[in-house]
Amino acid sequence: MAVSLPSIGTRISHSGHLGTVRFVGPVEGTQGIWLGVEWDDPKRGKHSGVKDGKQYFTCLVPNSASFIRSSSTISYGVTFMAALTAKYIETPHGGSASEKVILGSSGGAIKVEAVGLDKIRGKLAQLERLREVSLDNELVSSAGPPGEIRRTCHGIRGLDLSKNLIPGWDIVAAIAVELSDLRRLSLNQNRLRLSQHMDIRAFQRLEELQLNATLTTWEEFQALLPCMPSLTSVELGYNCLRTLQQESRDDVTDRNSSNISIIKSVNLDGNELEDFADLCAALHTLPALQRLVLTSNRIAHIPGPPSDHGGVPQTDSAPARSPIQGLKHLALALNCIAFWSDIDALPGWCPHLESMTLAGNPLVDDPAHKMHARSFAISKIPTLKILDGATITLKERRDAELLYLSYISKESLSDAEKRAAHPQWDALSSKHGVVISLAQPSVQDAPDTLRNRLINVRVHTAAPGGPPPHSLPSDAVQGYLCTCGAHVALRVLSTMAVRTFRMKVMKAFKVPRDKQGAMRLWIVLPEGHFVEIDEEYAGRDLSWWGVEEGTTFLLADSVS
Repeated sequence: MAVSLPSIGTRISHSGHLGTVRFVGPVEGTQGIWLGVEWDDPKRGKHSGVKDGKQYFTCLVPNSASFIRSSSTISYGVTFMAALTAKYIETPHGGSASEKVILGSSGGAIKVEAVGLDKIRGKLAQLERLREVSLDNELVSSAGPPGEIRRTCHGIRGLDLSKNLIPGWDIVAAIAVELSDLRRLSLNQNRLRLSQHMDIRAFQRLEELQLNATLTTWEEFQALLPCMPSLTSVELGYNCLRTLQQESRDDVTDRNSSNISIIKSVNLDGNELEDFADLCAALHTLPALQRLVLTSNRIAHIPGPPSDHGGVPQTDSAPARSPIQGLKHLALALNCIAFWSDIDALPGWCPHLESMTLAGNPLVDDPAHKMHARSFAISKIPTLKILDGATITLKERRDAELLYLSYISKESLSDAEKRAAHPQWDALSSKHGVVISLAQPSVQDAPDTLRNRLINVRVHTAAPGGPPPHSLPSDAVQGYLCTCGAHVALRVLSTMAVRTFRMKVMKAFKVPRDKQGAMRLWIVLPEGHFVEIDEEYAGRDLSWWGVEEGTTFLLADSVS
């Protein structure tokens, strides 16, 4: 019996591998008809549609194709209702009220007796009661007869059709139009072509859409948006996207001018995006955007936000502004960011940013930055409340900003140079009462000997009555120190670890070994702030804390 041939664009399953037919016809040097198939898994492919130097078809992914013969072992899929019935309706076993069931996780080694399974099967068989349905990898390829889905399971609110044989959006729409209450739709790992014959009523109430690993372009997604007026969340991860600027910006604006998107969350995880400014400009069509996931891309540079003469499209009455100014949550983990100037630019792009991820970037993984990366990031983004999943407490922010100011004070820069290199310097100085002074005069270089690198510091024991205050006016600090107990002067290297310095202090004050664990150490900053050196920072060196000639410390017993 002759095997019928599929048309171009048909989705198939062959030996467990899914693919799309890109060519049907003869191949030079061979006999008979061949199917040119682009496989969803590129590892299954052997070429890109080229045989003996002749191009028969093209592929979305290079080297993901091969030629196969049409045969009865190829599956072209089943209807939606056939897949639903096969998965959710199981024939009652009848007879005994109990059954022997093998636990799947035991590998057949454990059998248990289950009671009332027929009752459970009966409830699952009531398809009209289904609200959440997963037909992941069930070879769904068509909607079936019109009206059948609506009559059988119209109440579905969440539907997973990932990794199936659906060829295009017209089939997705034919299924969705019969599910009037559909809110969530997962189409991951499909290959969906756009269609001019899609029922625009299909996605009117859809709120969440997943299109991960579908090779959907940003242009294709923009074309779908007018059909999804209620959409608030979309995932477009692992789609090999290198840019979101695939057509002129004016075309996008004109097409969507009458369709105001309410999308709040966009996930672009695992793509190949590099240009931060370009992708932000493309997002200007999503004015309600609050959450943007750019994890595992190739972003290495974050420039300043658009100027008055560049960036997103403008009108005479609308000045330039950041296209993502409403963003509150930004995921930048596992990119290529290596400079603090890139983080300095973020408040201009996202003035209301509340949470961010940075882990996995060279900036925070490099040993030269790792020790102070979190504190610096907190200081550079004043609105930030959560960093890499950890809440920023008021104490942590205060300590981080003071340490950052201390770091800046050690740089030999004029005030103008500080403002250019550290955009938050003025605001932090005002917040913490730091006096902005003129640049210090330069001094002659001294010979680089160990003796010249030693600095003098002073350590006081705290005044009776407990730990020191959080801060004092700068002119009151000396008076407070006069009320403290004994003090010693020490000569130390700024590269000395805090842990080693602490031991030196204990020895200087002859603190018994059994009481050393209860002692706490504070650094007195020039602005009058008293910052405790927590144990978690014991591995850092004194220079990281801004310790210099004349720095004062306080030692107190936590029991007192």
